[in-house]
Amino acid sequence: MKPTTEEILPAIVVIEDDPYMQGVLKHCLRDHFQPILFNNGLDALAHFQAGNIPDIIISDLNTPRLNGVKFLEQIKSSGFFNDIPVVILSGEDNTDTRIKCLEIGADDFVLKPFNPRELNARLKGILKRSNKMIAG
Repeated sequence: MKPTTEEILPAIVVIEDDPYMQGVLKHCLRDHFQPILFNNGLDALAHFQAGNIPDIIISDLNTPRLNGVKFLEQIKSSGFFNDIPVVILSGEDNTDTRIKCLEIGADDFVLKPFNPRELNARLKGILKRSNKMIAG
């Protein structure tokens, strides 16, 4: 169900360095979220430090300047940002990496390629559990 224009969509920061994948994510998220795109975790952190706190974050594992694991460690060790839900998105199907991310504090780990409907359902479920979901 598409929200009406009066409803405020949750802000989702997307950290993805591949322009094609950025477009795919923006397209599949735009009906349920306000996607804010960054090429790397350092730029996203600067955005947060400027007072722009998203409702949820989705981060690729392999991004330049600050990879997904290091980004996740910084977010989850921060007193200001550690309650923001984080979903790791990766084409790397390595059990040890998935477990490491989940142990650090990732709320989910989604493998590429992904089903857009499933990704949206996972993100909305995480927001509902964290009481951050504003619009259906």
